[in-house]
Amino acid sequence: MEAAIGLAAFAVFLTFALGGAAAAVDHVRCVDAAREAARLTARGEQDQARTAAKRIAPENAEVTITMTGEHIEVQVSATPASGLLPGLHLQAEAFAVREPDG
Repeated sequence: MEAAIGLAAFAVFLTFALGGAAAAVDHVRCVDAAREAARLTARGEQDQARTAAKRIAPENAEVTITMTGEHIEVQVSATPASGLLPGLHLQAEAFAVREPDG
């Protein structure tokens, strides 16, 4: 009986550990996508920015690019694809200033 309880506890721990690792990888992908989109948008390449961010970010991510004057804000948000940690929502932001033309 004790072995069954220990095995079940280990399975639960392993599930949460794997879910946490997958969520960490997805969060890094969101950060990278936001940073790359901000950089490309600052260079005036907004179409490429959205495409690159979608390619870098997790599958179900939403990419929002907001430009206010010279300021650029990019938000990338997603829920981890593994589904091992329900209710977890990942979000990353990046900021940039538009580069001068010429």
